[in-house]
Amino acid sequence: MLKQEVSNFIQGVLKNMPTDWLRLTTHRLDIYNEALAKTEFLEHFETLFEQRNTSQASLNDLPTAYDYIRLGHPLSCVLEWALTKSYGLKPDQVISFSSKTAPMLAILRKNVLKHKATRLLYTGALPAAFDPALLSKVYGYQLELKQVNSHEEVTPFDGSTIFFSPTGDVPSAALHEPIDFLVQAYDEAGSVVIINGSKNEHYSPEIQHVRRRETIAMTPANCLTVLHTLIGQPAGSEVTDTADHKKQVISTIQSITATQSNAIVASSGLSTQYAIMMGLVHYANENYPGKAIKFIVPPNCYGGTNDQARRVAAVLDHVAVVDFPVDAGNDMVQSIDTILDRLAAEDAVPYIIAEIPTNPRVEVPDLEKLRDALSKPRKNGQGEKTIDPVFILDQTFCPNVNFLGTGAILAEVSTLAYVSGSKFPSGGLCTAGYCVANAPAEGLMSKIHQHLQLCDNEATALQYQILAQQLPSMLRRIDDAYENTRQFVNFIQEALPDANINFVSEALAQEGFTPSVFSLDLPTKGATAAEQEAYKRELNLQLIHLMIGEIPHESKYCVSYGQLKGCYWTVPATSTQGTTKEGDKDYIVRVAVSGDMDLERHQQVFSQFVASIATVPSDQNQPV
Repeated sequence: MLKQEVSNFIQGVLKNMPTDWLRLTTHRLDIYNEALAKTEFLEHFETLFEQRNTSQASLNDLPTAYDYIRLGHPLSCVLEWALTKSYGLKPDQVISFSSKTAPMLAILRKNVLKHKATRLLYTGALPAAFDPALLSKVYGYQLELKQVNSHEEVTPFDGSTIFFSPTGDVPSAALHEPIDFLVQAYDEAGSVVIINGSKNEHYSPEIQHVRRRETIAMTPANCLTVLHTLIGQPAGSEVTDTADHKKQVISTIQSITATQSNAIVASSGLSTQYAIMMGLVHYANENYPGKAIKFIVPPNCYGGTNDQARRVAAVLDHVAVVDFPVDAGNDMVQSIDTILDRLAAEDAVPYIIAEIPTNPRVEVPDLEKLRDALSKPRKNGQGEKTIDPVFILDQTFCPNVNFLGTGAILAEVSTLAYVSGSKFPSGGLCTAGYCVANAPAEGLMSKIHQHLQLCDNEATALQYQILAQQLPSMLRRIDDAYENTRQFVNFIQEALPDANINFVSEALAQEGFTPSVFSLDLPTKGATAAEQEAYKRELNLQLIHLMIGEIPHESKYCVSYGQLKGCYWTVPATSTQGTTKEGDKDYIVRVAVSGDMDLERHQQVFSQFVASIATVPSDQNQPV
C-alpha cells in the first residue's frame, strides 16, 4: 500500500526508534509544547523524511506528540503520516483508534447535533458489538445500514456516508465522491478513519476530541504491528496467555478493592468512565422511564471528567450536568446534601461523580457524613420515596483505600469505583483503567460492560499483560511514593513556610489516605489582586522550569502520577483543568512524586528556587 520511498523511510524509523515510543505512555516530556503537540512532531518528522534521516539521535530528539496515548503518541502519528502520504491527504484527515467502533460513533455524534443523516455501508461484517438499535435507544444516534460488495457500489446520499472495511487494505480509489469517511479495521489493533474531501475536513477536531475523551488512539504496540504490515514485514511476536492475564488482573483488582463484582478493564480511565456513564443512562432509561438524569460533577475536577459529562448531556435532552463544588472552601458533604435534596424535589435520577481525595486540592471529606448524606431518605414533591443516588468514585489518587468492601465506609451505599491505569496500576506503562462495584451496585455492571463492548474499549491484550505484571506491586509502590511525598512536603514547609501546601494530614494518612500528589500555592506579592495572581503564575512556571532544567532525567512536565520513577510537575489550570470554566481553574503547582527518585537532589534545587525569589511580606500572602 505504501509508496516505496515512504516504506523505506518507515523501515528505518522502526529499526532505530526510541524504546520509549513503545514502552511509555509519554515520550520526551522535557520537549513539550501542548499547543503544538502534533503539528510540531510532524513538522520535525517531515524534515527527517526530506533528509531521509532515520538516525536514533534524530528520532530521539523529536518533541512529544499529543498526550497520554488518548489523543495520540509518536507511533500513532507515524502511522497516520504514512497513510496520508499514500492517500495524498493532509495530516488531520487520518486518525487512528484503538477501537473499531468509536470512529463511527464520533461521526454519528457530530451528525446528530447537526441534524444530519448518516449512512453506514460495509463489506464483510461489522464489529460484533456494533448495535444500531442500542445506539438509537441510548445514544440518540440514527443511521441507515447496508451491506455492499465493494466501494464501487456506493451511490450519492443526502447526508454523510461512512464506508467500513473489516480489513485495512482499501485502495485509494475508494476515496471517491460519495464516500465521506472511510473506516479501515486492522484485526485486533483497532482502526483508522480517513476523512475524505475538503467538505468534511471540519469533522477532524470533533473526531479527535472523541478519541481524547471517550476512547484512545491505537496503542503504540498495535501501531507498530500495523506499520510492519504496511511495509511488508512480519508483525513480530504477539501477546499470548491473554485469558490468564485477564483472570489475574481481575482477581488482583478484586483483592485490592475487597469487592466481588466482575471488574471491567477498559483501554483508559476515560473510556472506563464513558462506559459507566452510558451504562447508567441505559439503566435509568429502562428502570426509571421518563425521569430526568442528573450527573452531579465538580466544576473544577479533572477536565476529562468534566468535559465528558457535558458532552453526554449535550446530546441527550433528558440528561443534564449539575455543578457540584467540592473543595477550595466548599464542603463536599454539604454540597451533596443540598443538591440531592433539590433533585429529590424534581424526582430526578442522581448520579454523582467525585474524586477522593479531590483534585488538585487533595482534600478528603468527612466520610461518615458523606455516607449519611448519600443514604439519607428523601421524598419527591408528591411525598413518594425518591431514587437513591449512585456514587461514582474516582479513586485514582488513592486506589489502595478500601471504600467498598464488607464493613467499609461506603459498603451499603450504591457505589462504583474506578481508577486510571496510567497512574499507579501500570506505573505509567499503559493507560488501561478499571471499574468495580460494591454489593448494592453490582446490578449496574452488566450495563456498563455492554457499553464498554459497544464502544470496543476493552483493554488490549498487551494492556492486560502489563497490568498483570504491575498490579501486584501497586500497594508497595503507593507506600514508597507516599513516604517520598511526605518528606518532600515537610521539607518545603520548612524551606518556604509562606507557601500553602495542599496535602493529606498525618491523621488521614493513618487512615490509609496516602497519595503521592500535593499542590503548592506559592507566596505572592503585588498591590492588587490581578498583580498578585500574575506574579504567582509567573512564579509557578519559574519553579517548574528550574526543576525540569536542573533534573531533566527525573523531573518532567506532566499531569500524571504513579510512575515508576521521577517527579512530575504541572499547573492544573493549563493541563488537567483545560476544559473547565476559567473561574473554576486552579493556577497552582501540582507535584507528583514516585517511590524511586533522588529526593535529596530535588530538595537542593527547591532550595535554589527559594533563594532566587524575593522575600514576600506576610500580609501579602493572604488570599484576596
